[in-house]
Amino acid sequence: MMDNLRAASSHVALKVILAIIILSFILTGVGNYLVGGSNDYAAKVNGQEIGRAQLEQAVQNERARLQQQMGENFSALAGSEGYMQQMRQQVLNQLIDVALLDQYARKLGISISDEQVKQAIFKTLAFQTNNQFDNEKYLNSVRANGYTPDAYAQLLRRQMISQQLNQAFAGSDFVLPAEVQNIADLVLQERDIRLATFDTDALAAKQQVTDDELKAYYDQNKNNFIAPEQVKVSYIAMDAAAMQDKVSVSDDEIAAYYDQHKSSFGQPERKKFAVIVLKTEADAKAVIAELTKGADFAELAKTKSTDTFTGQRGGELDWMEPDTTLPEFKEANLTEKGQISDVIKSSSGYLVVRLNDIQPEQVKPLTEVRDSVLAKLKQEKALDAYYALQQKVSEAATSDNESLASAEEASALKVVHTDWFNQNSIPEAINFKPVVQNIFDGSLIGANGTPGSNSDVITVDGDRAFVVRVEGHKPEAVKPFDEVRDQVTVLVKRQKAEQQARVDAEKLLADLKQGKGEEALKAAGLAFGEKQKVQRSQQPGAFEQSVYAMPQPKKDQPTFAVSEDAKGNVVLIELTAVNAGKLPETEIQNFSQQIQEGAANITYDSLLANLHKEAKITLGTGAQTQ
Repeated sequence: MMDNLRAASSHVALKVILAIIILSFILTGVGNYLVGGSNDYAAKVNGQEIGRAQLEQAVQNERARLQQQMGENFSALAGSEGYMQQMRQQVLNQLIDVALLDQYARKLGISISDEQVKQAIFKTLAFQTNNQFDNEKYLNSVRANGYTPDAYAQLLRRQMISQQLNQAFAGSDFVLPAEVQNIADLVLQERDIRLATFDTDALAAKQQVTDDELKAYYDQNKNNFIAPEQVKVSYIAMDAAAMQDKVSVSDDEIAAYYDQHKSSFGQPERKKFAVIVLKTEADAKAVIAELTKGADFAELAKTKSTDTFTGQRGGELDWMEPDTTLPEFKEANLTEKGQISDVIKSSSGYLVVRLNDIQPEQVKPLTEVRDSVLAKLKQEKALDAYYALQQKVSEAATSDNESLASAEEASALKVVHTDWFNQNSIPEAINFKPVVQNIFDGSLIGANGTPGSNSDVITVDGDRAFVVRVEGHKPEAVKPFDEVRDQVTVLVKRQKAEQQARVDAEKLLADLKQGKGEEALKAAGLAFGEKQKVQRSQQPGAFEQSVYAMPQPKKDQPTFAVSEDAKGNVVLIELTAVNAGKLPETEIQNFSQQIQEGAANITYDSLLANLHKEAKITLGTGAQTQ
């Protein structure tokens, strides 16, 4: 589909240049590559130098990118000298590819003027504020990423050259309409089949197995019979919320709390002001003079205030509490309704303020808030008791490290004992990450599975805490044969049934190919079922692959094969028809574009391979790790 000429001039070069430059290097320090090299170079590409400093910067940026992408998982990779050397080599290869493609663009005579670069910078959204180019934002962004303006301009020039390269050869890749239809026919192909299924479960029930067969299977597959690490623990649970029902609060305590926190049970004094904002002090004094003569405050606000928002409302503002009252309004010290301030200077201009209304402080009576005060005091007392209880339990568990009996006595809480469990079956009552970590991190486990020491107090969300003791431990181990004998029996019978089904299916397949299938199927108690349609999927399984590997049937002559269905049953497949797919007219253009993009990847590989083949590439000492 692709010839050598188009392989040397594909627009895929743009995609790769953009991918390499923009995604990998645009903010990573390729400035060194653009402005010069070093004697201690990493590579020379047709005489063009890639310096050690440039390679080191690119490696560090790739490392930072992977660390951000992979998080803690990157630490394990970073500790592998082989992996890091491989990453370094990949980064160097990318730099070499960029150099080759850049040289190729220059060979074609593609260039960009200074004016074009300048206009591209002006149009970059990242350098704009309110849709206007912001020179300060541009300089800060460029310098923050290690560039001088000149170095960034050179990088942008190369990006724009790649765009011209794309425009010059965008039409060089094409796919004929007949090719599109043929590929669509194949990709969308649908096959009609019928199945005859060997019931493996039924066959397994008839199988006979010996002790030797069972033990042999067990010995060969011991890793399938691993018992996970198990523990059984004892613990004491402390819950602050549960302790609230055990604390008592007197009426005197409620009254005292109310008196100390009255401000929390009401509304402070509120004032409503109106304001006129003016440009000059003289204007403000003139307004005060008019108000003194009886002019309407609201009308003056509408006609003279420079603040249109409050002016339209006659200067009126919302209610203000002491904490939300503007400092200028506080300084006016207006205490009576209708009182007007002197001229007030502010950052907005000169203000004339009137106090329109006052709401005195309002406090809810104790009878209305008694329940909320009671709940608050119970919560506080319960928390105090909870922390005191933690201290008692911690001291008792530390002084008597042989059991939780002393902690139980000190806390008056019952010790709970669990049965055996593993990390996949944690009892719900202790299924909290900090608790589970303490149980399974090994610090509480004694030698040879014996009981270990008591834990410290382990706090979890919701004001709860635990002290835990591992009473027994079973390390991960292979289950003994006697324990899994029944499981092994089922598996061996299933295996033998599958083997028998496969042998029987192959015999029937041979008979079907010889035209004796009907009699053979009847003798085996099998029959082909209803017709099914199979379509290609993006990730075909073994069954689908078997269906599409079958030769196409001739007229009235189906073809046959043996495979397995999704349940693991052996099946005979009868292929009766192959139906070509039909691509809707509305999808032809999109499908054609997808084919071109797929072919373009091949084109790019050919172009880059050819550039490498013809280039003189020399690796320097800077290519190796220091």
